[in-house]
Amino acid sequence: FFSLPKGPVKAPTPAPPFRRVDIALGCSYVGEDVRGLLHASGGSSSEHPATLVLRGISVRDDGNLDDVTEYKVPQKNPDSSSPIVFEASAQSVSIPHAESMLHADCDGEEVNCEISPYSFQRPGEGPCHTSWFMATLQLSSGISIALVLRGPHCSSWEEEHDATLHPKLRIPMSKEGTLLTTVEFQSSSCNTSLHTHLGSSVTLDCRFALAPSSSFSSLEWRRQHQGSGHSLFWYQVGSTGPAAEPKVHVDVVELLGSGDASLSLQGVSVGDEGTYICLVSTSLHQAQHIIQLHVAEPPRVRVIPAVVSFERDVTTTLTCSIAGYYPLDVSVSWTQKTPEDDAEIPLSNARFSSHRQSQDGTYSITSYLSISSATARAPATYSCHVSHVALAEPISVSAHLKAPEQTGSEGLVGGFIATVIFIVVLFIVLRRK
Repeated sequence: FFSLPKGPVKAPTPAPPFRRVDIALGCSYVGEDVRGLLHASGGSSSEHPATLVLRGISVRDDGNLDDVTEYKVPQKNPDSSSPIVFEASAQSVSIPHAESMLHADCDGEEVNCEISPYSFQRPGEGPCHTSWFMATLQLSSGISIALVLRGPHCSSWEEEHDATLHPKLRIPMSKEGTLLTTVEFQSSSCNTSLHTHLGSSVTLDCRFALAPSSSFSSLEWRRQHQGSGHSLFWYQVGSTGPAAEPKVHVDVVELLGSGDASLSLQGVSVGDEGTYICLVSTSLHQAQHIIQLHVAEPPRVRVIPAVVSFERDVTTTLTCSIAGYYPLDVSVSWTQKTPEDDAEIPLSNARFSSHRQSQDGTYSITSYLSISSATARAPATYSCHVSHVALAEPISVSAHLKAPEQTGSEGLVGGFIATVIFIVVLFIVLRRK
């Protein structure tokens, strides 16, 4: 049995509607001045201001789009010094993280945009081939987006001569002086830098979408670290199955169905740290995303002995053991504080062992602090402070120095003196009576 809720039932909050907007981004164009050929072919490269206008991008209308207007092309004839305006239509390919790019200025987020020519030419196209460009977008929040743009083309060399050519790139442009392109292929990653702990599981995000004219060909994940690299996962359409290392996994069903090329890594170890490259290929193009994986493990800190009894003419050594941390850099310091002190007093007479590395790749170090009864004050608290990148705040572990107690010969002498005084006083009192 179950009871019905009392009162009127609230209707679920409707999802915000979608609206198509233009997103204009300030970019840099890096490449050859003529024909948009890839500058890696040996010629010198140049950098020129550019604007990327993503036309008609669907975003959620959260009520803050009233001031968003359609992008208007500046009304002037472009020359070789004018910014290169790329108008990109994305009717066939969804643009990821569109809201983040649209509201970047309001959210205080920086967008780094770079456009470069993509070296590709179909066989038999001749001198009048299609222009291709790669737009790379990096958001300060860690989002990375790559867009492959198909640029203007002409059907014959004669038609190219009749068309109005861009004064810098020498390819056909629109009447407004812009380069009309379409997004044929996009890939993205929501985080280009990840931090994780030993033994955890982590997912490296990588996704893509294609226009109907393009087809997915292969996916490869590679890892590079300290100058060496190797393949972790490889899948080719039409092959019997993926080739993958034991600890990594890519859901091939999701890969082929929704374009989710994310890599899952199980049981992270120190050896898994490095640069991961997601390389998505179609029959015509490639796009890659670079993700840095950082492994950080916090230290375990212990001070022995935890309590020290003050003894004259004796030097006691406190040992602060710092173990199980990664990476190597760690900061260790000692302080002293007595009831008379308003703040902890830094100590500089500590000694340190060398760093030691265990089989799992983590490090350990030991610090020693000697306390001499000739200079120490008791009671007092001695603290070992440890700072490390894996710690949100430093760890402090303390040892307590107890006040001296009267024991042994000192106690006997004191007792004898007290007894003598008592007898003398008693004798005087009895004599007066």
